[in-house]
Amino acid sequence: MPQTKPIVDIVNVVASASIDQRIDLVEITKAFPESEYNPAQFPGLVFRLKTPRTAILIFSSGKFVCTGSKSEKDAIAAINTVIQKLRKTKIKIKNDAVITIQNIVASVNLGGGVHLALAARSLPRSMYEPEQFPGVIHRMIDPKTVTLIFVSGKLVCVGARTESEVYRAVYNLHTMLEEKQLMHYQT
Repeated sequence: MPQTKPIVDIVNVVASASIDQRIDLVEITKAFPESEYNPAQFPGLVFRLKTPRTAILIFSSGKFVCTGSKSEKDAIAAINTVIQKLRKTKIKIKNDAVITIQNIVASVNLGGGVHLALAARSLPRSMYEPEQFPGVIHRMIDPKTVTLIFVSGKLVCVGARTESEVYRAVYNLHTMLEEKQLMHYQT
């Protein structure tokens, strides 16, 4: 049983969506002048929401990308909110969005330090080159995630597609670190 309980903070959820129709981005900029659209620099329109605080990229192909949300639920709500706003301004959107969570990024504190050189040798699918990067890069197969492990016991976990995958990856890694006696705690 691990000596500490990891503190997990989901910092970004990236979701994609499609409404399976083309959209006139110039029409959106007329209806929402606060949106950002500069096709010479980037082909998508940036639509920012205050609640939930997110940025939604809208492409003329009918594809959306939502970034910045702190949960799966908020990412889905943000995309649906933008579609409702577009419909209210008479921009024709026939279908509801098909939404997929693409990536969840979490910041984690294990509550103790990690012996990085030993961890890199003991954990499967791990890489540590301190001259290049100050942390161990650990690739987990199930759930399929990549975790950056730092000497402070702080982690960054990326690649999960559900919040439960984040928690499972962190728990599995923390348990492995404990079992292999790679954690050290201040007393």
